[in-house]
Amino acid sequence: MKISVVGCGYLGAVHAACMAELGHEVIGVDVDERKIAALQAGTAPFYEPGLPELLARVSATGRLTFSTDMAAAAGADAHFICVGTPQTHGEFRADLTYVDAATRQLAPFLRPGDVVAGKSTVPVGTAERLAATLEATGATVVWNPEFLREGFAVHDTLHPDRLVYGLPTDEDGVTTPAGEKAKAVLDEVYAAPLAAGTPLVVTDRATAQLVKVAANSFLATKISFINAMAELCEATGADVTRLADAIGFDPRIGRKFLNAGLGFGGGCLPKDIRAFMARAGELGVSDALGFLQEIDAINMRRRVRMVDLAREVCHGSIVGRRVAVLGAAFKPDSDDVRDSPALSVAAQMQLQGAHVTVTDPQAIANARAAWPDLRFAETALEAARGADVVLLATEWPEYRELDPDRLGAVVAAKAMLDGRNVLDPARWRSAGWTYRALGRP
Repeated sequence: MKISVVGCGYLGAVHAACMAELGHEVIGVDVDERKIAALQAGTAPFYEPGLPELLARVSATGRLTFSTDMAAAAGADAHFICVGTPQTHGEFRADLTYVDAATRQLAPFLRPGDVVAGKSTVPVGTAERLAATLEATGATVVWNPEFLREGFAVHDTLHPDRLVYGLPTDEDGVTTPAGEKAKAVLDEVYAAPLAAGTPLVVTDRATAQLVKVAANSFLATKISFINAMAELCEATGADVTRLADAIGFDPRIGRKFLNAGLGFGGGCLPKDIRAFMARAGELGVSDALGFLQEIDAINMRRRVRMVDLAREVCHGSIVGRRVAVLGAAFKPDSDDVRDSPALSVAAQMQLQGAHVTVTDPQAIANARAAWPDLRFAETALEAARGADVVLLATEWPEYRELDPDRLGAVVAAKAMLDGRNVLDPARWRSAGWTYRALGRP
């Protein structure tokens, strides 16, 4: 099939490359000339494992091209909207500027029967509004939410754990004839994963728009729950990692995402739960999502508590102390620093008088652009040289595998703050380190 992908950021670039890998002819469109030039050259404009190799492979086939001209999307059977929906400045609601602009610019190039499939995470009701905007074109608007994990995006696109189609329905909830035709188009787009047994959920557009934000809200709730338990563990001398292990054996709960520490960040969970709350308020059901306010608050408290922990190991003050922060990305296998807990803590400590040096295997350039006042180092050993305290803030494998003796040879004081609860306390303490972590004695 011929497919257009509108918006070639993290979601769009991965989706475009993967659709070409599945055999489709794909045109990616974005207004950012530098991004398009990089993608045309087969270069990923951000760090994502496996994407550079995929881009090189599919670009060589001629099935994947990129353009800054929306007219290049003309003639495609399906158009995927993959633009960003950031948090509105000073508010909780999602900023739909890019979604609306992409839709307006695409409209002149649509034909009756074309499928416009939204993948961006949007407030419920957006698809219906866009459908009204595009009604005169004869195109059919559907919602096909994405479920990518940064660091695993290529795998998650080529081998998704589920596919969701949100199709237009009539007053009785029955899919319209246009919706049935759109489903057939999507079935052809995703023929390979469907043939491999990927579960398919076919529903209405409203439900499809809720799926991603509901999933992210559930994950955020689970993470904040165990971090709330960490607060109780600190007050009682209990160990939150053992608590998580014990309750995680319950199949109704599960161990995944029960890892206490600095909490969640990135470009999805924080802004998505806030936008969800804002939309609930607009719909008059704010009480239904009131609990998400506390989820957000628990998450942010972890960052403040980590600064307090640094102060404790520095005997009451971090003023003038040298702090090494290992990690800048919000998670490993990514260079994304949006709402990064690691950088948030680093900046807070610097503002409170500490001399902070940050390192990260992939995210230094992005971190320096976001926080130019921080100091940066290329390696953990370089960042830790002369440090009074070391904070493991992003659980990159190379930080989890650090040798406490080798690191201890370069620091001024052996004080380790394990912000992700991934180190072995006994190993570090036996090497002479003071080891502290959130929710552990």
